[in-house]
Amino acid sequence: MTMSADNSNKERVYIFDTTLRDGEQSPGATMTLEEKLQVAEALDEMGVDIIEAGFPIASVGDFEAVCAVAKQVKHATVAGLARAIPADIDRAGEAVRHAQRGRIHTFVSTSPIHLAHQMRKTEDEVIEIIARTVSQARNLIDDVEWSAMDATRTPIEFLMRCVETAIKAGASTINLPDTVGYAVPEEHYAMFKTIIDKVPGADKAIFSVHCHDDLGMAVANSLAGVAGGARQVECTINGLGERAGNAALEEIVMALRTRGDAMPYYTNVETTQLSRASRIVSAAANFPVQFNKAIVGKNAFAHESGIHQDGMLKNAETYEIMTPESVGIKATTLVMGKHSGRAAFKDKLKELGYELGDNAFQEAFVRFKDLADRKKHIYDADIVALVDDEVGSAGDRIRLVNMEVVSKTGGVHRCSMTLSIDGQENTVTYDGMGSVDAIFNAIKQGVGQNPHLVLYAIDGVTGGTDAQANAHVRLELNGRIASGNAAEPDTLVASARAYLNAYNRLLLERGASAQGALAG
Repeated sequence: MTMSADNSNKERVYIFDTTLRDGEQSPGATMTLEEKLQVAEALDEMGVDIIEAGFPIASVGDFEAVCAVAKQVKHATVAGLARAIPADIDRAGEAVRHAQRGRIHTFVSTSPIHLAHQMRKTEDEVIEIIARTVSQARNLIDDVEWSAMDATRTPIEFLMRCVETAIKAGASTINLPDTVGYAVPEEHYAMFKTIIDKVPGADKAIFSVHCHDDLGMAVANSLAGVAGGARQVECTINGLGERAGNAALEEIVMALRTRGDAMPYYTNVETTQLSRASRIVSAAANFPVQFNKAIVGKNAFAHESGIHQDGMLKNAETYEIMTPESVGIKATTLVMGKHSGRAAFKDKLKELGYELGDNAFQEAFVRFKDLADRKKHIYDADIVALVDDEVGSAGDRIRLVNMEVVSKTGGVHRCSMTLSIDGQENTVTYDGMGSVDAIFNAIKQGVGQNPHLVLYAIDGVTGGTDAQANAHVRLELNGRIASGNAAEPDTLVASARAYLNAYNRLLLERGASAQGALAG
């Protein structure tokens, strides 16, 4: 455990990670069961206290995923989300019963705008619902968390009635979420302090913060809630979440660790695993991390200003308030080449935080040798991109077999490609306004669908003209959104594979046949 100081005089803050539930609700961030289990394992190893594994009533897939996570996790409590509806609560209880430590997390709206337009219930009716459904959950399991949806826009007197009712009914954790990212730190602090000070029985429960980042204050509001008495923070890796996202776990944890002088609290998260967890979630959700993201972004520890560089050379503490090593970031190093064998490659993967099964390792090794034949220097970042790409596309049913692109200045841009669709090859040719336009339209022609391109972005994995290109594509079709990533030394091939990866995820959500799968 890496801590900034002795924790004997500090209070513990529990970390509740909702990457697999609230994070996955971000449009395009759907994960496969295998990816969810990989994320859960990383969170458990890192020391997260509670893992919210999903919303069991939402679908059969969600229920099975929560069951699987509950069976796998060794240390953390596993929570399942449920609305204040009997069927939801029963389903959540059934899913988390497999866990060594399970929790039912149930919620109901409390704000006037939600009661009038969503719930269509009176305050007294909501109080009755809370008493009944929390009691139901408590009869199923010892650990029950209750949430007041849109708490920050709820009148404080009514919110206190709701909290008192939930505690009396058996809730041991009370969550007061800033559901729409509306709060500011001062009022968030005041809300928690008032309720904890005034509600009878408040000392019997742990209070929790859950903040969204619509106004960019999710982390600040979360820390203000802790100052006001909350001792659980609900957050996600990389701040993943719907709309503008959630409070970022890595920012919460490192803020408490770095500024223990101002915030006398600690967590049990092993901070040196934060960078690895960020990579795993980014690859699983196909959501790239912005370069200037705090703690885990590519530029988080980069110093370009001459004044900054001079200071760093003299004393790193002049411009670094924490070290890259403290969050598990190592300098990019030249490590491998085409003569490196399986044992060396396996050791390097372990050093980078990957432990692959035999089949996955063999596939990654074959791709590594292929990359080493095409790229002179192989860096750690290249191997990370290669493995993440392999994991992210492992279940793809539509794959690129071969592609040829002809481009001329002021002339035609033509793409001829062969796709394998559920094992059957299909060759198509398309002329476009540019190379990427020709590639994407050739894929549309090959699969027989026309999804809307929401996002297309390219960045380099490392420096140099032989650097791998990391391509990011987000597609929307029939109200569904999916994201895809791919890394290749050839930018055009990376673009094609990222597009196909996103399309495959659209297929995954629908569970349809590959060709013409999304019609209607």
